[in-house]
Amino acid sequence: MEKGLYSTDFENLKLFSRGKVRDTYEVDDVLLMVATDRISAFDVVMPDPIPGKGKVLTGMSAFWFENTKDIVPNHLITTDVRRFPGPSRLYREALDGRTMMVKQASALPVECIVRGYISGSAWKDYCESKSVSGVRLPGGLKESAKLEAPIFTPSTKARDGAHDLPITRAEMEALVGGALTEKVIDISIRIYEKASAMAEARGIIIADTKMEFGLTEDGNLILIDELLTPDSSRFWPKDEYEEGRPQKSFDKQFMRDYLISIGWNRKPPAPQLPPHIIEKTREKYEEAMTRLVGRAA
Repeated sequence: MEKGLYSTDFENLKLFSRGKVRDTYEVDDVLLMVATDRISAFDVVMPDPIPGKGKVLTGMSAFWFENTKDIVPNHLITTDVRRFPGPSRLYREALDGRTMMVKQASALPVECIVRGYISGSAWKDYCESKSVSGVRLPGGLKESAKLEAPIFTPSTKARDGAHDLPITRAEMEALVGGALTEKVIDISIRIYEKASAMAEARGIIIADTKMEFGLTEDGNLILIDELLTPDSSRFWPKDEYEEGRPQKSFDKQFMRDYLISIGWNRKPPAPQLPPHIIEKTREKYEEAMTRLVGRAA
């Protein structure tokens, strides 16, 4: 099996940040977002990479940024390493296929989550209160049920090692203002609806997805980070969907289920992943890419 890229250390480039998955470098006035093959679960980074995962994330994000730019501008400039700034060419082989050159922006302090189906933490919250992030839902819903209309359920944007926490629309307005909140909600729902229609035509249900937005220096709202990848979304096979139960998925839920089954306490250090879990997770990411984008990473 391919080893996978766990971390980068480009000494001729200025490290801007290192997240759970991406190592970001600042070159001139742009950023190079390098998607490694790291994978996290329950906000903890696993000790083993998923080979090729970073290329899937970059390829899928680029695909969706291109297909949603009619709704909102985004930060992507190019994924073509030949167009990257001079110093980065020293690392062309490592960067190729897994790097986005992007515009800089100030990230809004919220995660923008749109749900078309009730699953995961939203299902747990619904069972307890019949609401999700302050959004009241009808009684009698079953697990994985399709909602009458997509709902927007924001959360905090936690620092590394901390957990994102659900917030209400009012709490989001207190953070970024009412007008910007309304604009972000409208754009997020429109992106989800367009992507969902495209994905269903390719046999995939997008149950929910998480987006991030930022403001450019001149105050314009743009879409940033990644978009509609298996790391930020729940992808279900349409032909196997059935409400009332958990669904099979093309994302890291398979790995999460394994970690739950072994009784891990969801705190560092994370356990080693067996080879078959690594391989199966890799296959799921690659199948999502092939189905949605029409090519391998």
